Amino acid sequence: MGKVPLILLPGTLCDERLWEMVNLSDLADVKVCDVSKADTIEGIAKSVLEEAPDKFALAGLSLGGIISLEIMRIAPERVIKLALLDTNPNPPQPEQITGWERFIEMANNGQFLDITRNYLLPVLIHPDRRNDEALVSKIIDMAEKVGKEGYINQLKAVMTRSDQRPILAAIECPTMILAGKEDRVCPVHMSEFLKENIPAASLEIISHSGHLSTLEQPEKVSAAMRKWLSGN
Repeated sequence: MGKVPLILLPGTLCDERLWEMVNLSDLADVKVCDVSKADTIEGIAKSVLEEAPDKFALAGLSLGGIISLEIMRIAPERVIKLALLDTNPNPPQPEQITGWERFIEMANNGQFLDITRNYLLPVLIHPDRRNDEALVSKIIDMAEKVGKEGYINQLKAVMTRSDQRPILAAIECPTMILAGKEDRVCPVHMSEFLKENIPAASLEIISHSGHLSTLEQPEKVSAAMRKWLSGN
């Protein structure tokens, strides 16, 4: 059998490096898409579909998972397998919108990199990894590459996203839900909800991992995704 076409979608302020340690190259033809060029979830989803082959496996982390669910709404027939990592299907909450509006104001006032360093990093990764200089440097470098305008697009997209819970029951393709056990951004109960409401879903909980599971525990995530892709 040939390799599976696989689209990978990063999270907010992340690029292809979010996925670089996930070892799938022998099983899949991998393409990582940019998720910072439009300011609505639907707009980003349509840009991904324009780049994607007719049929493909799809995996997204956090914002990437939200976009993946939107793709399942508008083009479910094109997705042969789905993986949702550290993903929240709920609509935005008022307190979240208030926080994101503050981040947009900070970004426009020259404080863009302060957001990642001072506000996001403390909740993104497992507490034991906060002094991991290589990991922290990679997260900050990814944020710099996405840039202020890309980040503002992403915040506007999540601020205006719809409730994705009604989509779940209609997802028919084999689906893997994966969550970092210590994820504070998208706590495990959100992944449990996805598992309970998507008919053909399995759930993998990755121990000793926060929100960025592909960077924090790449070997465990690789094993889970290889099992998902191969159907074993």
